Amino acid sequence: MKLFLREHLLLIVIQVIQCVTIPILFWLDGYRGIGVSIYAIFLSLLLLTAFLIYKYSTRKNFYQRLQKPIETQEESLEITERAPVSEALNQLLSSQYRSYQEELQKAEDRQDEHLLFMDRWVHQMKTPLSVIELTAQSLDEPESSSIREETDRIRSGLHTILYMARLRTIAEDFHIKPITLSKLIRDVNQDNKRFYIRNEVYPQLKEENPRILVETDEKWLFFLLTQLVHNAVTYSAGRTNRLYISIYERAGEAVLEVKDFGIGIPVVDQKRVFNKFYTGENGRNYRESTGMGLYLVQEIAERLEHRLELESKVGEGTTVRVIFSETQNLTSM
Repeated sequence: MKLFLREHLLLIVIQVIQCVTIPILFWLDGYRGIGVSIYAIFLSLLLLTAFLIYKYSTRKNFYQRLQKPIETQEESLEITERAPVSEALNQLLSSQYRSYQEELQKAEDRQDEHLLFMDRWVHQMKTPLSVIELTAQSLDEPESSSIREETDRIRSGLHTILYMARLRTIAEDFHIKPITLSKLIRDVNQDNKRFYIRNEVYPQLKEENPRILVETDEKWLFFLLTQLVHNAVTYSAGRTNRLYISIYERAGEAVLEVKDFGIGIPVVDQKRVFNKFYTGENGRNYRESTGMGLYLVQEIAERLEHRLELESKVGEGTTVRVIFSETQNLTSM
C-alpha cells in the first residue's frame, strides 16, 4: 500500500491542486455558484478515489511482490498479473535469472576444473616425493633426515591444499560409517611417527573405553585429527615431550580430546583462531603457520555435525575436543 501511494502521490497532489485552483479562478471571474463548485470538487475527488481503488485492487499482488524480499531465485519468475508493466518486469526478471544461471554455471565449471587440476597435481607430486625419500635413504645422516623432514612438510602441505580444494564438495565426498576412535588414533599416530620423533613430542593415548564407536567419515576425521596433532606438536616442541590424545564419554556423547602442554593461545586470539588465514600472535612467531589448519578443522567438524571445544592458557597448553552427539555415539546403542 505504501509503495502504491508513493507512486501515485504526484497524481493525488495535482488533482487536489486542480480542485482548489479551478473554483478560485471562477470566483475571481465573478462566478458565485459555491454549491456547484463544491459539487464539482466532490465529484472530482470521488472519481480520483474510485480510480485509485480500482488501480490498487487490480495490481495489489504486483505491489506486494515488489515489497516482499525474494528468498530464492525461483521466486523472481512468479507471474503476478498480465498488466503491461508487470509483464515487462516479469520478462526482465526472467532474463536476469537466465543470465545469472549461465554465469553461475560457468563459475561452477571453472571451480570443478580447478578442483580436478588440484587433485591431479597433488597426486602427481606424490611420485617425485616418494623418489626423493627413497634417494634420501641411501644418504648419510644428518642429510638423510633433513631431506625426509622437508618431504614430510611438502606432503603435509599438499594434503592441506587437496582437502581445502575438496571442501566445497565435501557433502558429495562423505562416506559415513561406524568408526572405532582408538583405531583411528593409532592410524594417525603411525602416519605421524617421524613427525613425533623429529620434534621429540610423543603422544600418549588415554582410553576410558577402547571400544567407543562413532558414526562419521573416516577420511575427513583422520585429516581433522592430523591437523590437531600437528598444531599440538608444533607449539609444544622444545617445551615438553608430552601430548595426550584421549577418548571418553560425557553425558552420553563421545569425546575425542587432544591436549598439549605448549605455549598456549592468548585470550584475545581464542575466538578468532578458527577464522580463515588468521594466525594470531603465535602464528607471527612461528613463520610456517598458514592460518588454515584450525579453519579446516572447524569447517570439517561443522559438515560432519560434530562440535568443537577449545580451552587454552598461555604457558600451560591447549585442549581441543571433538564432540560426537548422542546419535553419533554408537557405543551405548
